[in-house]
Amino acid sequence: MEDTLLEVNDLKQWFPIRQGFLQRTVGHVKAVDGVSFVIRRNEALGLVGESGSGKTTVGRALLRLYDPTAGEIWYTTADGKRIDIAHIAQAEMKPLRKEMRMIFQDPFSSLNPRLTVKDLIGEPLIIHKVASGRVLEDRVAKLMQSVGLDPNYMRRYPHEFSGGQRQRIGLARTLALSPRLLIADEPVSALDVSIQAQVLNLLQQLKDELGLTYLFIAHDLSVVEHMCDRIAVMYVGRLVEIAGSDTLLQRPLHPYTEALVSAIPPADPEIRLDRIILEGDIPSPANPPSGCVFHPRCLYAQDVCTREEPQLEEIEPGHFASCHFAQELNLQGIGGLDGATPHLTGIVAPSN
Repeated sequence: MEDTLLEVNDLKQWFPIRQGFLQRTVGHVKAVDGVSFVIRRNEALGLVGESGSGKTTVGRALLRLYDPTAGEIWYTTADGKRIDIAHIAQAEMKPLRKEMRMIFQDPFSSLNPRLTVKDLIGEPLIIHKVASGRVLEDRVAKLMQSVGLDPNYMRRYPHEFSGGQRQRIGLARTLALSPRLLIADEPVSALDVSIQAQVLNLLQQLKDELGLTYLFIAHDLSVVEHMCDRIAVMYVGRLVEIAGSDTLLQRPLHPYTEALVSAIPPADPEIRLDRIILEGDIPSPANPPSGCVFHPRCLYAQDVCTREEPQLEEIEPGHFASCHFAQELNLQGIGGLDGATPHLTGIVAPSN
């Protein structure tokens, strides 16, 4: 555990459902319901799942943009101190926000259109009293250069840039305080495919150069496979599988992961996968199914799945799954005909 940067234990994020004139609480939307995982230093952990599975809520709860309903979020600071972020006051979060930053999904709405690029990138430096005046301008210029932007454009406004350039502006702002942990909430999903490759390549380069740690939230397995060391799969607010990227894609142990993998064509046209079409929609987190939350859509469900909720257990070394039959099912992965692990089609960042 010495190399653990973030440890999450049984995290819950429930939102009340209120009705009537008096706005009484009649139920809860269980957006995140008992999630546990660790992120090691200099690691990239991918968090994937369908829309509505709770991925973004996890990321926001980790930064205390939401106050968690229950659970623990242990963060190890730069000086080696462990802090349970879930149980400290918002005022105590301010120094931690230098080390923990977020990259938002939409570069169009995450930037204030009334501020120049200099003001946008320099704002965190001013708030935390890190730099001002000429020092601030020099720091902004260096940050713009680090993400591939011309410092001569620092007095322009966001509407004068393309989508990819706006995301780079947001990334420069995120890096302004030299963070250690970045939570990237689908940072390329709003961009064109060609621009996605450039931003992903930049994120990978910055991770290597600055020793960053990522929680990479996405729904595209090809992006996650390229960026991440390990992958965690979410469904209706719960983790159903965690493993190394190649292991999870080659040999999934949960039927939901199998369906996600089957939806992406492999790069090798010789490989033939049987597409698994899941019937129905993802259940509402306000009224999740009994037992295993995936059983209404699972091809392998048995009676026990409707009654008993499976726990996330280590089935193989480093490979966790929450399925009653994880050790019995032989699920389809992305493995090639020769036993190799081909990369998925989709976004593959250029080498230069």
